[in-house]
Parts: sequence; C-alpha cells; structure tokens
Amino acid sequence: MSDVTEELRILRETVHRAARDRIAPLAEAIDREGVFNREVEALCWDLGVLTLTYPPEFGGMESGRGTALAIAVEEIAKYCAASALLLIIQAVGSFPIVHGAAPDLRNRTLARIAEEKLLVGYLVTEPGAGSDVAAISTTAVRDGNEYVITGRKCFATNGGVASLYSVLARTAGQGGHEGLSFFLVERDKPGVSIGRTESKLGQRGSNTTEVFLDEVRVPAGNLLGEEGRGFLLAMKDFDMSRPAIGAQALGIAEGAFQVMVRYAKERKTFGQPIAEHQMIRAIIADSATLIEASRGLVYRAAALYDQGADNTKLSSMAKCFASDSAMKITTDAIQVLGGYGYMKDFAVERMFRDAKLTQIFEGTNQIQRLVIARQVLKEFG
Repeated sequence: MSDVTEELRILRETVHRAARDRIAPLAEAIDREGVFNREVEALCWDLGVLTLTYPPEFGGMESGRGTALAIAVEEIAKYCAASALLLIIQAVGSFPIVHGAAPDLRNRTLARIAEEKLLVGYLVTEPGAGSDVAAISTTAVRDGNEYVITGRKCFATNGGVASLYSVLARTAGQGGHEGLSFFLVERDKPGVSIGRTESKLGQRGSNTTEVFLDEVRVPAGNLLGEEGRGFLLAMKDFDMSRPAIGAQALGIAEGAFQVMVRYAKERKTFGQPIAEHQMIRAIIADSATLIEASRGLVYRAAALYDQGADNTKLSSMAKCFASDSAMKITTDAIQVLGGYGYMKDFAVERMFRDAKLTQIFEGTNQIQRLVIARQVLKEFG
C-alpha cells in the first residue's frame, strides 16, 4: 500500500486506535452474549466509518472508497469480527441506493441515513436461494403507482436492527437471472416483520434474522436501478463487498497471528520458548506469508474497484484466498496455544469461529472458484 493517500493513512491510524482501545475490551462479551452492541454502533457513527462508501456530501470519502472500507474493516476485525461486519453490511445494503436510486430518492435517503444514523439491511438470501441468486422467489408485483412485495428472506445481517432495506425481488419470469429488481423498503412499512434471530457459531454480535414481507406496498419510485436488472446491480455490489470480506478475513488472521506469536515467545517447553522449535517457526513463517499474500490481493482488488476497472476476478481471489488463509491461520494458532487455544480465555478460539463465516457469505468459496475460473477462461478467449 505504498501509494496510499494521507487521508487513508489517517483513517487507518484513527480506526486502529479506536478498535484497540474501545472495541477490543468489548469483544469477548459481544461474542458471549451474542447480542448486537449499540455502543460499538455509536462509535462507528462517530468515526464516520458507516458512510465511507457514500458520496462526500453524505459523509463518504472523496476517493478510494473501496480501499477505505477495506482499511476500516481490517483494523476492526483484528479485535472483533462481528463489529467489522457492521461496516460491510452497511456498505452492501446501501450500494443499490447509491448506485441505483433515482437522484432525488438517493439524495433524500442518504441524507436521512447520515443525519438520523440509520442502519441499512440487504435482503437477498432466501431459504431456497443463497449462492443461487437466480432461485429467488420473493415477488414484486406492479399495482398502479406501487409495487406489492411478498416473500421471506433469511440470514439477513442487520435484519432486526436496520431501519431501511435493499430488497431483491422477482418482477418478471419464473426463474433465472432476468426479471430480478431491487427496491428500497422501510422497516416500518405495514407487512414487514422480523422472524427468528439466529444463534450463530461465530460473529455472534452481528444481528442475523429472518425478515418477512407480506404484501408490502412501496411507491414505484422506490425501484432501485432498472426493472429486471437487479442481478447485475447485485454483481457490481459483490465487486465492492468481496474485497471487504477479504479484509475482514485478513484482520481476523492478523489478530490470531499476533496472539500466536506472543504466546510462542513466552511459553516455554523443554527449557526454551516454543518459538525456538523448528515446527513452530514453520507455522509462524507460513502464517506471515499467507497474511502478506492476502493483503496484496485484498488491496489490489479494492484499488481496481476505486479506479472503476474490472476487478471481478481479483475480488473473488481476494475473498477466497484471504478467508481460506484466515481459517488456516486461526486453526494453527489454536494448535500453537495447545490446550489453552481451545479455551475461551484466549481470543484465538473466537477468531477460529469467526473466520469460518468468511468462507461462506458473499458467495461461498466454491462459488468464488467458479467465478475465478470463468474469468480466467474468458481472458484466454
């Protein structure tokens, strides 16, 4: 990141200090209680990191927005992955509004989000439609000057705490990528209800719920982007979000690595620190290498996004490689700590659980490999 701007350097330093001093002390309790933490949310608003990807007049960066998001996510994820996810889903949920809403709706909505400090949810996944977005069955039927939206969404991050949702629904056809459209839906609309709040393996402080949409009426002007082109808008959203997921995985890996190395230097066996043992050194070397390689992919993908260049392949590579690396590094960190690593007294146990999700959401790593291969084959004609 030698070409990073002074603005981005300041952002990294500011977020790092806040995460270390104010979020890290809360991380264990956030995980144990599995409840969304409003104190962390308030801090994120104060830091300005929940609007990084917005236009500058609404609290966003002048430039380098994808890189800024990755930086903030990485620094927070070193201490609390669930808190870092708050930034990602705010950016993901806002993307269809920023890039799809008509100018008047966009300006009014973004101003309201920034002024009233509103969270945004992203309602895409359904019980029968996860990685297969084309299988979405939620419908949006035009009725005069309104759309009537009906369906069930699951695994909705921020589902129970958001005030606004970007909802992907079917406006035409019985299946396939064609005929999907995004809509802006307010939480307090009649017909919107929150279902089960999920109890998760990791990233437990992130709110994840079902959201039911029962004949929810929204103005036709709440259509985000062109009707029937919602799938393409979702794919563009991935180009921003996948490097951010990679940054979250990178932060988790760095946090576990720091614990592992400190422990290896302090813990003694057979009369010497375990860091002096060849096998432990191999783990440290491999982990450090994976972290640097992850960083290179993440920030290269984010830079391409900021330049407006095609980053689909690099985004999938960054997300896939960094998350696989985080899973390996957190697993190895537990191994280095031995029995202590298996106990909740040490943060690596939590980081191990948190890392797993990065291999699953925003497209499983199996899907990422399909995307990467398709892009490579396309490059070869």
